[in-house]
Amino acid sequence: MTQQPDDEETAAAESLDAMRDALQRARIAAREQGFRPGSPVPRRVRKAADLGTGRARDDGRDPAPIGDQLDRLLVDRGWQVDVAAGSVLDRWAQIAGETVAAHSRAVSFEGGELTVRADSTAWATQLRLLSSTLLGKIAAEVGADVVQSLRVVGPNAPSWKKGPRAVRDGRGPRDTYG
Repeated sequence: MTQQPDDEETAAAESLDAMRDALQRARIAAREQGFRPGSPVPRRVRKAADLGTGRARDDGRDPAPIGDQLDRLLVDRGWQVDVAAGSVLDRWAQIAGETVAAHSRAVSFEGGELTVRADSTAWATQLRLLSSTLLGKIAAEVGADVVQSLRVVGPNAPSWKKGPRAVRDGRGPRDTYG
């Protein structure tokens, strides 16, 4: 004898599907308006009527808050990603956490890739395992489009190279011993 699903289960499944569809539509609408999850809420730009002067803010004569002027400069020059990456380098201890930051540091950002140097090979391995978590924290702090990948490098090895010239295919430091 086959058992048919209850009307309650069917109604619950349909309402769950309806909620998922509504959430997806809301996400698409927000994305079209320029909103991203985890990004700070954009500041409201005041209009000339709000200022009570009758002049437009773009004429350069009306005083404007310094934050609005800096935002406009960043947008005009296309520096938003560079500033966000600089804040990741500066706030590494806050983003990664004190324990991780005690054993690593963000050293460079180039082409969407953040390079992190660990103080030991064991910590480099641990950071590679934590890379997805760290990328999620970075995306929550500065935006999802700033850092696309995380490159973890270990400590610097000692170099035998002394001076500006080097011999290729040499035997290293033993090359001068005969």
